[in-house]
Amino acid sequence: MRHNRAPRRDEEAVSDSHDAGGRPDAPPPYVLGSEAAEVARLEGQALAIAQPTRVLLQAAGIGEGMRVLDLGTGLGHVSLLLAQLVGPTGEVVAIDRDPRMLQHAEERRVAAGVEHVRYLEGDARTFRDDGPFDAVVERLVLFHLPDAEDVVRHHVAGLRPGGIFAAIEFDVGAARSEPPTELLATLVGWLLAAFRAAHADPTIGTRLVPLLSAAGLVDVNGFGIQGYRQPDDQIAPVMIAGVVRSLAPRMLASGIATEAELDLPTLEARIAEAIRASNAVVLMPTVSGAFGRRPG
Repeated sequence: MRHNRAPRRDEEAVSDSHDAGGRPDAPPPYVLGSEAAEVARLEGQALAIAQPTRVLLQAAGIGEGMRVLDLGTGLGHVSLLLAQLVGPTGEVVAIDRDPRMLQHAEERRVAAGVEHVRYLEGDARTFRDDGPFDAVVERLVLFHLPDAEDVVRHHVAGLRPGGIFAAIEFDVGAARSEPPTELLATLVGWLLAAFRAAHADPTIGTRLVPLLSAAGLVDVNGFGIQGYRQPDDQIAPVMIAGVVRSLAPRMLASGIATEAELDLPTLEARIAEAIRASNAVVLMPTVSGAFGRRPG
């Protein structure tokens, strides 16, 4: 669930110290890590939410000729989608704190033959370019930032007057199955608790409109898109088991679940069997988007 990736990817605890402006003096960790299994999970997640991401970015007004900043680009999926939307007359500047992710993104850009995307190492909370942007976009970055409103306000100042800020986040709390299954309900509860234990906000997607408004944007609007996975669809078991696996160290350290309860080697198969046994449709986390403009 994560997507996006300005915070540093390690398993350190979130620092409680702050700078003079009230912002943590070190970025919070990206709790899901950046090892090979997590990179593979992010690839699958990006594919699963590519269509809602495109719909939300188009609704925000991202279009031909724009100069756009992509915060926490991670593996570069959003930056390449933005490159399609702005066309060759536009420009995409994409940043991430993790050089490993930037290397993956650059390899993807070269393979796609895209020339108008530029990757830079930088912190999504503090990055500032020499020139203004027509739009700033983030996907699954604010999810991990306790100072999300301050970060949005910082980037509003880097927009030209009338420029767009677009946020795309998850509402993990919306995930469930119909009819309900005990295993999925338990796993969603564990995921919510684990993200919160890591100082992330797994339901931030529900509050994007007021957050962007409080950060100084006007004409703020937004909506959510939720995927429905049918009982024979293997995507839901793979994605759910993948994020549980990535969060397992946090669950164990926080006492949310035990190794025996998680039983990671059999988890994906148990999810698939629970879905089939109940002939359940899985409602995935809602992909929520909100967008507004800098006054002026």
